[in-house]
Amino acid sequence: MRRPAELLRFTRAQRWVHRGTAVLMGACLVTAAILYIGPLSVLVGRRGVVVWVHVVAGLALPVPVLLGWLSAAVRADAGELNRFGPVDWQWLRSPDRRAGGIPIGKFNPGQKLYAAFIVGAIGVQLGTGVLMRYGQHWPLSLRTGATFVHDWLAAAVGVAVIGHLYFALRDGEARAGMRTGRVSVGWARREHPGWAAGAGPAGTPGTDAGQPPPSAASASRST
Repeated sequence: MRRPAELLRFTRAQRWVHRGTAVLMGACLVTAAILYIGPLSVLVGRRGVVVWVHVVAGLALPVPVLLGWLSAAVRADAGELNRFGPVDWQWLRSPDRRAGGIPIGKFNPGQKLYAAFIVGAIGVQLGTGVLMRYGQHWPLSLRTGATFVHDWLAAAVGVAVIGHLYFALRDGEARAGMRTGRVSVGWARREHPGWAAGAGPAGTPGTDAGQPPPSAASASRST
């Protein structure tokens, strides 16, 4: 049986979780820049509206992931992103990691580390943001510490998001996969060969991320 020209990489639910999180995160970062950069504050004005948008977007940030948790595909992706195996360490150490010789799973280690950082940052930013906004009766030292953590972590998130966009802009097929849900077999075999080896005609998720597919494991044992 001929292998299909394309594989389903992301379902509609997975794509909407990504889009919803991206829109809300973008709103938080843009409004934060307006609030903290003087010339932008003067240019935009309406500080009260900007603060309102920032607070609403921040409080809503966990919503796409929480709603997406109803999808089995989203939960499967979360499980793969949360798993770091020997192949992932091999990929990080390899100078030719993009050559397709390492049977990396659906997500490479860079994507896993980015996802872990962003999920953790959302939780910390939500907690410190709520404390800053609604913790007027809490000790001043606690509110000051929350502000310090919130501001510096926001800067780190901004840098991470810029890096994420940089890599996305360099890979048109990866962007198409997130936009349409499908990627070519050639791209999958080159960038995520472990996943491609286990993705069937219906585009079901591939083998365990970070673990070699059965064929690769048996080949290594035979050698």
